[in-house]
Amino acid sequence: MVDADHRVPVDADDDLVGTAARVREAVGRVRDGLVVTAGGDCGVELEPVAAARRRFGDRLVVVWFDAHGDLNTPESSPSGAYHGMVLRALTGEGPEGLVPEVTVRPERIVLAGGRDLDTAEAEFVRTRGIRHVREADAAALVDAVAACHDTPLGTAARSSRGTAAVYVHIDFDVLDPQVFASVGSPAPGGLHPDQLLVLVGALAERYEVAGLGLMEYEPSREEDQELLCGLVKELVEACSGR
Repeated sequence: MVDADHRVPVDADDDLVGTAARVREAVGRVRDGLVVTAGGDCGVELEPVAAARRRFGDRLVVVWFDAHGDLNTPESSPSGAYHGMVLRALTGEGPEGLVPEVTVRPERIVLAGGRDLDTAEAEFVRTRGIRHVREADAAALVDAVAACHDTPLGTAARSSRGTAAVYVHIDFDVLDPQVFASVGSPAPGGLHPDQLLVLVGALAERYEVAGLGLMEYEPSREEDQELLCGLVKELVEACSGR
């Protein structure tokens, strides 16, 4: 977890509530600036997103780059794994001790690149106003964020920073496994790394980036490690405006 040149280590902990508390304490010690959180699985994102929500209030829009929805509840989850529930928990529905005090409204969430949603997740998206951009379409993604925050969609809005602040969550399984396979739950038909960079860059050009999460890397191929080294550097640079 970093802001600029400041690094705060977070020790591993098998207890989810204990880990969340450690992450919350670490986020609280970070200075102002872009907070980059490197997982771990997507469950790590609970506290960084919650911190951004507290800081930015209803300005915050969460853009969730992920092959999956992470919108299950303990009752609907096929696996029982919290990393498939964390985005739903951020809206206020989740296991005891793993729901933030200040929640994210579903209408302030954009799923990007999602292509493998469980039935209950798809129903939650359909009925609760979550926007879903499946394609590598930067204009559609920017418009979805603007719609979350009721920002005018005219030329002026697209040519300058909007009023929203965007938390960018990236589960690397949003990438196509034919290009990047070092993830635990690959799903065909994903983004190319260059497409991901264009999408994140388009967000960062128009909106303040409230935080960046990089999740679910499971090393399995040397070529994936090499790809990730360059990709992470470019993602952080894009989000920090460098």
